[in-house]
Parts: sequence; structure tokens; C-alpha cells
Amino acid sequence: MSIFRIKGGKKLKGEITPQGAKNEALQIICAVLLTDQPVTIHNIPDIRDVNKLIELVGDLGCQVEKLNTGSYCFTAKKIHTEFLETDAYRTKAAALRGSVMLLGPVLARYGKANIPKPGGDKIGRRRLDTHFIGFQKLGAEFNFESNDQLFHIDASHLKGTYMLLDEASVTGTANIIMAAVLAKGTTTIYNAACEPYLQQLCLMLNRMGAKISGIGSNLITIEGVEKLNGTEHTLLPDMIEIGSFIGLAAMTQSEITIKNCRIDMLGMIPDVFKKLGIKMEFRGDDIHIPAQTHYEIETFIDGSILTVADAPWPGFTPDLISIVLVVATQAKGTVLIHQKMFESRLFFVDKLIDMGAQIILNDPHRATVIGLDRKHSLRGIKMASPDIRAGVALLIAALSANGVSEISSIDQIDRGYQNIDGRLKSLGADIERIN
Repeated sequence: MSIFRIKGGKKLKGEITPQGAKNEALQIICAVLLTDQPVTIHNIPDIRDVNKLIELVGDLGCQVEKLNTGSYCFTAKKIHTEFLETDAYRTKAAALRGSVMLLGPVLARYGKANIPKPGGDKIGRRRLDTHFIGFQKLGAEFNFESNDQLFHIDASHLKGTYMLLDEASVTGTANIIMAAVLAKGTTTIYNAACEPYLQQLCLMLNRMGAKISGIGSNLITIEGVEKLNGTEHTLLPDMIEIGSFIGLAAMTQSEITIKNCRIDMLGMIPDVFKKLGIKMEFRGDDIHIPAQTHYEIETFIDGSILTVADAPWPGFTPDLISIVLVVATQAKGTVLIHQKMFESRLFFVDKLIDMGAQIILNDPHRATVIGLDRKHSLRGIKMASPDIRAGVALLIAALSANGVSEISSIDQIDRGYQNIDGRLKSLGADIERIN
């Protein structure tokens, strides 16, 4: 097991380029199973979760060819559905939450599939009801075997229909869309998720011959087609990395330029960091963060304490709540952080409190942060990464702290951030990976 040893308190400087979007990659790689024609994907991040999914689609019979760094060609002429019955599949799929999105494509092409309960971050309940209710409305029959912890789905006669999703689930919407593109008739999905990554999936499917309209809205219509063709697709830069680097610059008082950000697809992410007092300049498609000694949290117009809460797109992404919380610890002012989606995601604040941050954990979903305004630096400690996003938040805290910090369980960070220690070193960070 590796750890990061970080000597904090150093100002960083330079340029950094975000990796390809992890959450988009998980959807897009599953979608290659919808056609027997070659699909070429560019800007794929070299991270653990994505690599596991690429290995899994290969095990299913998809031919995987690495063209060069970040570019792969996938050709799924035939899927070995018998692999879905093996212990190897059960083990691999259970370790990766993104594996649930294999269901839509496999059901669309072969009419049946099963999957174990997916793994991923331990951040609270992450139910799959939206996926399975959507499949059922398309005509699938669903059964959960509690003894072997397997979900079994028979979808030999998928038929388009109208559905109102119980929640705007991103992966649920993606899974239902992938199942519906080859179903007979028209499917209408209301209360659909509309994140940029989902827009990217729909645009790619349309280039493959699908007929999807309403892209970017919460009302999506899919006219089923007989088959899909191959295509070429480039992933967006990862918006969570971009937000993480904005927070990193602020906490370490560093001058950093984030390259090739696709600012037009970031939604309110820059605005939320601006509300924390962080200055930034848009230079073409780059974001430049000047070195700031102080930054002050805004209040609402009536003078009340600012609240930062997550919400479905175009609201603020829950994956950056941990970063915002850490950044607020050295701001001037107070902010209420409201993490609505996952009841365990704020439990990492005990480590920040040990580092000297002033945080009140009000309940599993809300934390009040009283900024230190640099009057007291955080101090280095030994800690463990509980999940991907909290792990990077703790890494940012460690880089800003006085003294040496050690972060264990960094395999969690590696699941979502490509060569993070190498890229931070290029900015001047004192970080070492120790086995």
C-alpha cells in the first residue's frame, strides 16, 4: 500500500492541464458495446477506475486497441454474454461502480444481462432504483437474488415508452438512453439528467446513427433505430480536476494557469469559487489563478451567511463540495456547506479539524466552516483518504499546511486523478509517493 508524504507550505507556480473527464469516460466506454463497428475515443484518462472498465469490456469480447497515449479503438463485434455468469466478472464488476452502465448496451444488443452490486466510494447510499425502474418501463423483467447479490434482467423485447424519472440520476439516465436507442418505438425521459458528460454521450450516439433530441434539457426523446455505426469521440476535460486546481491555487497562495478547460461547459463552477473570494482570469480557454494572500467569502444580499449546496446540473456538482469545504478553511468569513446527495461525504472533516480547521459538523449533510483568514496555518498530520474527492481535498490541505503530512489509502485518489503527484511536482510541490 502506497502513501503520499507531503511537505506543505510551499507556493506553487506554473501550468497544468486537466485530464480527460473520468465520469464521461465511464459512460462512453460502455457505449462502445452498442455497435459492432470500431469506435475511437481520445483523451481517455489513465486512472484506475477507467482502466478497470476498459479491462472489463475487453473481457466481454470487445477488441481493445491502444492507439497512443489516451486514445483507444474499441470494436465490439460480438459480446461474450457467458462471461456475465463467471466469478471473474462478478469480482471485477463488484469493484467498480461504473460497471452498472454496461447493462444498458448489453440489454439493447442481447436482451439479457446480470450484474453484482457495484462498488465505488463509500460515501453513503447510492441506490440503483432509477436504472432498474427505467429498464422495467422499457419492458425488461428484473430480479434481485439476495443470496448471490446479483441483479438479473431479461430485456428481450424492449419497447419505447414515456417515463418520469424518480431522480435526475446521471448514470441512470445514461443507462436508460443506451438501452432505448435500439428499442422499438419512441422513448421519452422526463426529469432526465443533463450534465455536459451526458450531453457528450448523446451527441456521440447521434453520430453513430441514434435519434436523440432534447440534448442538454431534462426532457429527452429517443427514437429507436435498428443498429448503430462506429464513430470517433474526444472526451471533455475533467471539470472536477479543474475545480480541484482552482482550490489548490487558492489554498497554497499560488499562481497557476489551468490549460484547455472548455470553460463553456463548466457551468457555475467558476462562479462558486468566485463567491469564496477567489480571483481568476479567463484567457481564451485557459483559467489563470493569480497568487492571493487573502480571499473573502461573500454573503447573500441580505447579509446572511453564504450557503454552498450541491444540486443536479446545472446546479453545483457534488464532487466539488469537498474541495470547496477545504478552500473555505483559510478564507475570511463563514460558509455553510450543504452536501445533499450523500450522507457520508462530509465525514472526512475530522481530519481537517485535527489539522486546525474550524469546522462544525452540524449533521451528516451540513458543515459550517469558519475561515481562519490565514491567521493560523493548518498543520501536517497523518491521515487516510476515505474516497476520491475527499482524498484530493485532504491532499490540497496538506500542500497548504505547515510541516509534513502523510496520506494513506492513496489508491482512492489514483482511482480518479492521473499521475497527480507527478503533475503537482511539476508545479513545485514537495510530494513523494512511498510504497
